[in-house]
Amino acid sequence: MLKKIEISQLRLGMYVQELCGSWIDTPFWKKSFLLSEQNELLEIQKTKIKEAWIDTSKGLDVYQEPEKTPVAPAPELPVPKPAIARTVAPVSMGEELGRASQIVTKSKEAVFSMFSEARMGKAVDVGNAKEMVEEIADSVMRNPGALIGLARLKTKDDYTYMHSIAVCALMVSLAKQLGLSDEQTREAGLAGLLHDIGKMMIPGEILNKPGKLTDDEFVSVKEHPTAGYKMLLGSEGVSPVALDVCLHHHEKMDGTGYPKGLKGEQISLLARMGAVCDVYDAITSNRPYKQGWCPAESIRKMAEWSKGHFDEKIFQAFVKSIGIYPVGTLVRLESGRLGVVVEQQVGKSLLAPKVRVFFSIKSMAYIAPELLDLSGPGLQDRIANREDAGKWGLKNINQYWLGDAAPF
Repeated sequence: MLKKIEISQLRLGMYVQELCGSWIDTPFWKKSFLLSEQNELLEIQKTKIKEAWIDTSKGLDVYQEPEKTPVAPAPELPVPKPAIARTVAPVSMGEELGRASQIVTKSKEAVFSMFSEARMGKAVDVGNAKEMVEEIADSVMRNPGALIGLARLKTKDDYTYMHSIAVCALMVSLAKQLGLSDEQTREAGLAGLLHDIGKMMIPGEILNKPGKLTDDEFVSVKEHPTAGYKMLLGSEGVSPVALDVCLHHHEKMDGTGYPKGLKGEQISLLARMGAVCDVYDAITSNRPYKQGWCPAESIRKMAEWSKGHFDEKIFQAFVKSIGIYPVGTLVRLESGRLGVVVEQQVGKSLLAPKVRVFFSIKSMAYIAPELLDLSGPGLQDRIANREDAGKWGLKNINQYWLGDAAPF
């Protein structure tokens, strides 16, 4: 039976069904767990959370002093849990970056824990993973550029885990652009989060190899969709959508993908979405064997591949969702200044994002950073081209769109 209690009443042996606070404000990534360690109890008590739901059928009940005279207990009825209010109203990049950074940090730890358990043969806890997807989806709804931009700043060592977070966020953004329902959008996000879980079955020396793979090693890597599908089949609550995306996100429209060689409409909508999101994050990220491409260059390359590789309508929707010049792209303006794309303009031209200029080509010198709204009235400056930071000897250009948001 579910029972709502005060945090002061928690004790070891209780089964916590849910802490009464948002996922990002709780000390653990799992929504439901058996309270078995004293340090876990102390971590909960340090938070601002005042109440928790416990399940007395799975753990201890609230401690009660024994009655001197036995009294027949009143029948207990389950109490419905109120839904936690979620804020998804659009906000600026600056307003969302701090919270998005917190979500990415906690999600990275959660995915590492979840994938490590999967590697050891444990079933994937989808119920707890859904809480993570809700937080990621809410952040994307408030401002997609913040979390998607942050998730791109992964290192070679944490690529596999951060890639799952990034694809989750990209799937949510793309689903929103395609007009899918809230339920379908969350399903897409969960599918994105779990799509590469089969990589846990690939030996680390192959997965993180800095050089070219041998033919045998490449065969091993290509087995990860099937391996992931089998892992998820053994877990409760995994939807057919997540299973489908896990198995088919490497299929291509021309039938040259794997593992089934499906073609065109044989590939589901969500799997076609997964293919686009997976490739975009992969090629924009630093990997053990190569440096990631800039976001705008990646979009250009994907456009060249789109006829055989991607569903063109889905790819076009994807471009609209992140922009022709995604957040973090270095651009040259007609005025001869270099700047970094800071934010897309919802409902406005894809060619006119917000840009923070910081370098003058004419004087070959840094200038005081200035935020320009290229869609603003009276502003004549326009983007002339995307640029390569290395060509100009520029380093750490991400600081110009990150602002005060600390890297995770």
